[in-house]
This record gives sequence, structure tokens and C-alpha cells, in this order.
Amino acid sequence: MKRKLVSSLLAFTLILGLTSCKMPQKHVETTPSDLPTHTTYADEIVESQEPEETLPDYPCVNPAFDGLSAEEICSMLSLEDKAAQMVQGACYLMDKEDMQDKCYGSVLSYDQSLWPSFTLEQWQERVRGFQEAALLSQTRIPYIYGNDFLHGINSASGTVIFPHNINLGAADDEALTFEMGVLTGSDMVHSGMLWNFSPCVAAAQDPRWGRTYESYSNDESVVRRLAVAYSNGLLSQGVVVCGKHFLGDGYTKYGTGEDSDVDRLIDRGDAQMSEEQIKESLDTYKALIDAGVQSIMLSHSSVNGVKMHENGELIRKLKEEYGFEGVILSDWDSLHNCSGESFKDNVILCVNAGIDMFMEAEQFEATRQYIIEGVEEGSISSERIDDAVTRILRMKINCGLFNDPFGEEREPSYEWNSKHEHEVARELAAKSMVPLKLPESGPMKLEEGKKVFVMGPAANDSGALCGGWTYIWQGLSDAENDGEHWCKEGPTILEALQANQAEGGYEIITDKERIDECDMILLCVGEIPYAEWVGDTEDLKIDGELGLDGNKAAIEWARDSGKPTLTLIVAGRNVIIDEYVENWNEVIMCYLPGSEGGNAVVDILTGAVEFNGRLPMPYYSSVSQIGSEEGECWLPAGYSAAVKNSTENATDGSDASETSETESNQD
Repeated sequence: MKRKLVSSLLAFTLILGLTSCKMPQKHVETTPSDLPTHTTYADEIVESQEPEETLPDYPCVNPAFDGLSAEEICSMLSLEDKAAQMVQGACYLMDKEDMQDKCYGSVLSYDQSLWPSFTLEQWQERVRGFQEAALLSQTRIPYIYGNDFLHGINSASGTVIFPHNINLGAADDEALTFEMGVLTGSDMVHSGMLWNFSPCVAAAQDPRWGRTYESYSNDESVVRRLAVAYSNGLLSQGVVVCGKHFLGDGYTKYGTGEDSDVDRLIDRGDAQMSEEQIKESLDTYKALIDAGVQSIMLSHSSVNGVKMHENGELIRKLKEEYGFEGVILSDWDSLHNCSGESFKDNVILCVNAGIDMFMEAEQFEATRQYIIEGVEEGSISSERIDDAVTRILRMKINCGLFNDPFGEEREPSYEWNSKHEHEVARELAAKSMVPLKLPESGPMKLEEGKKVFVMGPAANDSGALCGGWTYIWQGLSDAENDGEHWCKEGPTILEALQANQAEGGYEIITDKERIDECDMILLCVGEIPYAEWVGDTEDLKIDGELGLDGNKAAIEWARDSGKPTLTLIVAGRNVIIDEYVENWNEVIMCYLPGSEGGNAVVDILTGAVEFNGRLPMPYYSSVSQIGSEEGECWLPAGYSAAVKNSTENATDGSDASETSETESNQD
């Protein structure tokens, strides 16, 4: 094996460099008891006829790599070592013994069934444990931990859950979006998880798609501005950013969803894009590359019939035409759904298409083996492997892992779960709330002396405020969590109102027996949390298959009461409300405002914060309007009922002149 051939060079370099391999400042100089002892292979020593390689008995970066470039380090590695760098396995399927044995390039994810989620200290322990294993391996290259931090450190308890991207699009505030990036990056540094699979730069065109809330807007120019702002915030903290999903996942057509392991309506389907749309989407990735983003994740979907994971033409455009020097990452197990006849064929196909690292939750070792076999059989060139590994090593060197693998010299800008973090999350949530309908007399503010009846399944549900990708992949509502708060980092809408009522001088009532004495109803409805294809829907209705249990009953009860009604919609997209909107005096779209969403509702309803949010994408009154050639919709992107001249709100050329601030019909 090549490992035997390079051992002489490594041995000589080690002798020169050992004195520079210092023990980590905060690490005890012993091999951890829960890790296997480092061993040297006798057959290598005999064949090389060189003095025995001696590595320190504590975890550290191989001293042979000190001061070398990514290209130089790559040239010293065996094929087996290179292939290991090209794979990324799930933390609950890869153990520390695996890491010490193979020195894999990366680890990702979190325990899907674990709740409450890991604390900061538990994450630090996990990240460090894998790093100690990597740095006790034969190769001693630091690994990097990656995770989907879509709205804050959403896999850790004890810190803020920020609003989702659709909220950021509604707020359209680049400065606040940048600051969210800074705060998220700061928390990443605290945790030791330095690779963020974010931002998602999909421009969702069909709200029936289950990932709509991961989109800032349907408008590529809005997506581009906010994605760059957020990325710049992350980059300020020295972490690794990953734009996704390349290319066109927001353009997938309804009815083309991938039917591999499960049947999907739209997710992972075919993005049937024009040349102009492809160029617009490419421009967004070009902007991210120019901003310094270090990695790009491919989409599960296809573009005009070609799976993106094997679309070498578009992947090469990033590297050759746009000068991208970072890492191209596959998405979760997506290799299995490419066009090869076997998994091995797909690995070879995708390496040759230009993928540098493979996110293979379970089959990480099989992927490594197939990369090795592909090179040995001549199906993959050694140059392609060297290009991939050099990119991975460069990314790790540039983010400081070779110099500071345990993060002891990193200085995050903010404390974990800082007061400032809560303030920014609250401001973003409040600024993202969009008035869809207002009374002619103005907003129905909660004023002194008012008695407000609060009801509906979203009124007292922290999980509904946060949506999917909160602690676990799908998230969970409080109702699904046996009534216990899914997110404990902030109040529900009801709790926030109850906490503020004394100061505001109004009274919150939940007893139906007292409805006659109430001045108004605050009706809170919404969607259940979901992620990816689980959120694909046929009907898109507020009382449809993905609506919170109890939506319809609450809506009908409020209507039958005859009281003036202000309706809050907590949902990941513009759900259809045409059957009910005429019965509501005021309607506010909250989207998924996160752990500070309850407080943000108080800010809006008391008038402490004026309406700022505008629709980040069109609002349809029926699914038949979606994708119509005439661009038909109820309300256009850019609309706010708080702005009188609705025509000026439209960002897509739609004429909203007939949709005034008092509009009451969805048609």
C-alpha cells in the first residue's frame, strides 16, 4: 500500500518536527481511557527499514505537517488516508474508535431521538472526544464537525432559536441578518462545531414545498442580499460556511418529487429551469463565493432531468469559471439515488462529477472503500482525489484547525446565550410579522382596559413558534410533546401576553365562560412543525393535513362568538385562508418567529414595534394560482396592509392596486 511507501518520508519529517507538537494547553497528557491505544504497524517498520516512527502519546496534529500547505500535506498521505478525508459520517453511527482507526474527514448531525437536546457542555465534550480520537490516529489530521444551524444553534438546548429564513425575508433587514450570523457563529465557536450547513439559498417558487420556510424569498435578488449578509456574519467568527443546495432546489415542480425511499410530492424533484433562471441562481452562488464561503452543498434535486450530484457541468462551473477553491459537499445519503447501477458506481460517478466530501451518515466506510477501489481500478484519477483532499485540507487549515484543533485560542464575540442574542432574535421576529389585513381604523392594539380572549392551538405552543429543524430534524409541537414545552428558551404567545398584561393595563382571558365580557378575540392558528418532504402538501390550507389540530374548531368558535377577531398565523409559508379571512377583522402572518416569537407578538400588538414586515413571496388564495402564467395571486410579494399604496409593494410586477389595506376577500 502507498501508506508503506510514504512512511519513510513521514518518519524523517517527524524527527525534525516532534518538538513543535505541543500538548494542548487544557489537555491532560495521557491517552483517554475510552479510546484505543495508538499502535504502529510492524510490517510498515520492517518494509521501510527506517527508525520507528514516534508520535506523542497525547492527541495532537501530526508534527510532520507543521508549516506545510494543503498540497504538501496531501502529497504525504496514502490513498487510504485521502479517501478517509473525503467522507463524513453521522455522530450516532460513527464512534471514536472508528475515528482513531481511520481518521475520517468530518462528523455531522445529532441524536435524532434525544430531547432535551445536548447542552453546551455536552456538545463540547462530544466534539472534543472525536478530535482526541482523530489526533491519536496514525494520520493525526484534525476532523471538522458539521451541523445544520439553520436558525441559531438549533441542536443545542440553553440558547436562542432564531426566526427561520422566511421571517428574515419578510423583515428584509441586512444589518440584523448579519448580526444573526455573528451570534450564530459565536455560539458555534463556543460549541466547537465549526461547519455550518447554512445558508439555504433556495428561492421557493411553490409554497406546497416542505422547505419553503428555509427560503428567504422567491426573489433571487432578495435571497442573494440576505444570504451574503448572514454569511458575512458567520465568517466574522472564523467558522466554515456552506451555501446550499446547489442548484435550483426551490424550482422543483409539483408532482416530480423523488420516489426513492419514500414518495414525495415536490421535494428532491426536478427543477425545470430556463437558462435565465439558472443564471439568476448561479449569480447567487457567485456572490457567496466572492464573500468567502468555504463550502457548497449539492441539492438532492435534479435540474432539467439531471441529478445535481452527478451534474459535472454545473459543478465544474463553480470550480473553473467562478474560481471556487472550497469544498463541494454531497447532501445526506444522496449518492444512493443517482443513476449508477450500484452504490459503488454512484460513488465513482459522483467523485468524477466533482464532489469532494461525501455526507454518508451510515455508509461512510463503504464510501471510503469504494473511493480506494475506484482509484486502484482506474475509474477515478489520482488527480481528482488530490484535488478533493487538497480542498478539504485547505478548508481545515484556513479555519485554524491545524493550529488550534481544540479551539483553545478562539475568542467568540459574545457569551453563550447572551442577552444581545435574545434582543436580536426578538427584533427580527417582530420586524418579520406581516399584516395581511387591517381595520380601517387601524391596528387592533392591546390597550389599557381591554379584555382580550386568547384562543387557538398556536396560542400556547412553543414548538409551533419554532417549526422544523428545532432540536430534532422535524421539530415538534408542544401538543405532540404531551403538552410539555418543546422549546424552553422563551415564552409562548399566551405566556408573553400574560406576563405583559399588568404593565400594559389589559386583561388576558382564556375561560370561555367569560367570552361575553371580552372586547376582542386573539385567535392563534398555524401549522405543525415539519421538515423537508414531510412538509410537502397538496392542499396548503390552514385547516388541511398539516394544520395544527384544533385550527378549524377554534376558527369556527371564534366566528360564532360574534366578537371582533384578530388572527395570528404561525406557519412556514403562506397558507390558504380564503374560507375564513372575511370573518377576521385583522390578520397578521407571523411565519416561524422562534423562541422570542411570543415576546415579539407582544411588541407588535401593544404598538411597541410598528409593522415592518412585507410578504417575501406571493400569497395565493388557491393552489390553482400557483405557477400561473398571469402571475395570479391574492397578495403579491412585498405586500403589507400597513402600507396604503399596495401597488408600490409588489416586487414581482404584480398589480396589487385592488388589494388595499382593508382587503377582506381572498379570491
